[in-house]
Amino acid sequence: MPLLLSRRAFALAAALAPTLAGRGFAETPAQDGATTTAAGSATSQPQFRHGLSLMGEPRYPAGFPHFDYVNPEAPKGGLLRLAEDGGFDSLNFVIPRGSLASGLNLIYDTLMVAASDEVASEYGLIADGVSYPADFSSVTYRIREGARWHDGTPISADDVVWSFEVLVANNPNQKFYYSHVAKAEKSGPREVTFTFDQAGNRELPQIVGQFMVLPKHWWTGTDAAGKPRDITQGTLEPPLGSGAYRIKSVTPGRTIAYERVPDYWGKALNVNVGKDNFEEIRYEYFRDDTVMLEAFKADQYDFRIESSAKNWATAYDFPARKDGRVILEMFENRASGVMQAFIPNLRREKFQDPRVRRALNYALDFEAMNHALFFDQYKRISSFFSGTELASSGLPQGRELDILTGVKALVPPQVFTTAYANPASPDEEARRANLREAARLLKEAGWEVKNRKLVNAKGEVFTLEILIASPAFERVAVFYKPALERLGIAVTIRLVDSSQYINRVRARDFDMIVSGWGQSLSPGNEQRDFFGSEAADREGSRNFGGIRNPAVDQLIDKVIYATDRADLVAATHALDRVLLWNDYVIPAWTLNFTRTARWDRFSHPPALPAYSFAFPDIWWFDAQKAARIGAGK
Repeated sequence: MPLLLSRRAFALAAALAPTLAGRGFAETPAQDGATTTAAGSATSQPQFRHGLSLMGEPRYPAGFPHFDYVNPEAPKGGLLRLAEDGGFDSLNFVIPRGSLASGLNLIYDTLMVAASDEVASEYGLIADGVSYPADFSSVTYRIREGARWHDGTPISADDVVWSFEVLVANNPNQKFYYSHVAKAEKSGPREVTFTFDQAGNRELPQIVGQFMVLPKHWWTGTDAAGKPRDITQGTLEPPLGSGAYRIKSVTPGRTIAYERVPDYWGKALNVNVGKDNFEEIRYEYFRDDTVMLEAFKADQYDFRIESSAKNWATAYDFPARKDGRVILEMFENRASGVMQAFIPNLRREKFQDPRVRRALNYALDFEAMNHALFFDQYKRISSFFSGTELASSGLPQGRELDILTGVKALVPPQVFTTAYANPASPDEEARRANLREAARLLKEAGWEVKNRKLVNAKGEVFTLEILIASPAFERVAVFYKPALERLGIAVTIRLVDSSQYINRVRARDFDMIVSGWGQSLSPGNEQRDFFGSEAADREGSRNFGGIRNPAVDQLIDKVIYATDRADLVAATHALDRVLLWNDYVIPAWTLNFTRTARWDRFSHPPALPAYSFAFPDIWWFDAQKAARIGAGK
């Protein structure tokens, strides 16, 4: 999806968020073949399974040799060079402070790992078995014998419990996300049980298997100088891991390199066959995306996701592209939806009236912007779940209508009478009409133009600062600015570095930002962090705008506690419709493809998985291709 914000800005939205595996409702057989419900045996003995699916039974049976989409004979070796903008000053992912280095997920394993050809299935990695009771009130994971840290120490149940406890104690996002976990405890020599504060939340057993497990003995030990390590502080000391890679070298703020671990304990596991094929993965940091693009052309790194329509249309006309050494390829996004938007800060009084926010939408001339800046590549977003079956459309009917009727007194009446649509401006007449409507809405909300300035009854001028962290997005804000100024709004565009941007967004010190939310095909508990009232004032949450709405809270619960797929879809449609008609954001635009450019040194299996192009997980360095164009350095 062509998110136009900087990698660092978008990283704030996703930082430390677990993979949202989703939800599901069907029965799953026990690993040993006994007949049980998905929640477990009716007997007192737990029935451990090799995997979990929240969309029915797992596709892969116990003992499967490898995922269907990998090449089990993929060669190992070669260097992959990736790039990021900005810099980094920490290798501790637990705390939200500082700028985290990219790629740390390479050195850590999780209890479970997702399959890329299923919507919401996971299979054991550190855990070789998982069990939960019929009411979903707890889950027990069994640690695999032979799982170990890079220093040879076995991964223990104590490591899992300690990791979870320090994560929720030191990261507000994770504390909120796992707020329904009442306790995590060692329940056997190799078992960890997570007990929930409620029953019936079908997603909880699966999402607690997704956090990265840390080595307790290393973090509670001392460094080479004899100084005690502190999990609550940033560090540039390469941490001990358990994954397929370990940190090879670090140049603070500039480069971090990972090398494949030759005796990695999990390399023969079925979930890892055909994966982790590069000998070294290196991240190079550049000042901004403009510099990064030029560095790519100069063969200073191998692969980039192109988020700029202008660059895609005009910036790749160089010799290596013409002679085939650089390949441009688009991959369809089938696994997720997206809402990217201009997000006003509802914590500020001037944005609290929905008529003001709707007026800001009328001022956005997407059609002209799409033509002038984006080469007509995009479509306007009209759903918080754009591109999926979860996006609402038309008028509510059936189960969705029943759900919405339950909150009818709390939602805008248009929810029931009018299909949501963004204002359109196909021609100059429509543009003028949109600005007139914007002015009317502002006047209704108590704002009036005096001496060419939009003021309220107190005489306060309507000021609007658009905070951005990407030079590439500055031209978009500049395009939006004149229409806002014609309404009398005093607009400034503030371009700041990534660290300042992250800090200001965390502190909610902004008028408007450009950000968004990626959505899985099976939304669940993360919606509370995105749009729930409890997250509105929590620093670091992804409720960027500060939404506080009891109807939204109730609808989020309908999503979380849905009992089957049809119920989930209906509840999500209802949530989507209410979010839209409250005009909490000014929707931006999207493309249902990921645009990529790469130097032709790599290969992948003939058929990529249904829900990901899985780069670099299942790709490999192709020595024959590299010999033709030269190996990267």
